[in-house]
Amino acid sequence: MSGAKIARQCGGNALCIAGLLAMPSLLFNPNTFGRIAQFLLFWFFAAALGKKNNMPATFLMIAGVVLFNLLAPYGRTLASFGAFRITEGALLAGLHRAATLEGLIMLSKASVRQDLRLPGVFGGLLGESLRIFAALAGQKRRVSPKSLVADVDAILFELSAIEAPPPPPDASEAAPVAACKTTASGMLTLAAAVLASWGIFAAGTLWSDG
Repeated sequence: MSGAKIARQCGGNALCIAGLLAMPSLLFNPNTFGRIAQFLLFWFFAAALGKKNNMPATFLMIAGVVLFNLLAPYGRTLASFGAFRITEGALLAGLHRAATLEGLIMLSKASVRQDLRLPGVFGGLLGESLRIFAALAGQKRRVSPKSLVADVDAILFELSAIEAPPPPPDASEAAPVAACKTTASGMLTLAAAVLASWGIFAAGTLWSDG
């Protein structure tokens, strides 16, 4: 089944609700490898919905987060290169944070779409906030650590200057997805994705306790 067909079976609101239901399973997963598995699950799910991802940028960000954590070594030393040490504690902490960050980015790619229309004033604010986060995640290759504040400010200015609805989370998509209703097959797909994420959470909790 193509990504476009799966996307047509899932409405924007249903995708958002599924993302919100899956998010706690990532944020509260105590197991690092469980979070990595959830990141890969959300990546696969986003791809199944036809969302594209810049693999080099993703892995560069993961490497950057891990390297930053390795600069404060603690725990058992795994390897050393002169004064630089790779320690177990710092490595796991880096992987834990990188998997959380990229997992949230992939989840936003999958669950936030142009046709998201949440009811009420709060729903409108929440939907707009999610779209802005997804847009920032899609533009992460434009953000440099040396000019982080200026780059984020420039992207927010571009978003605020657009009177029409914001662009899709992934600017590389060929065309926006038209509003559609969630079919029974789409509901089953979303339920399976949410249950899979919570299943990884349960396994990670048991593994951590063990």
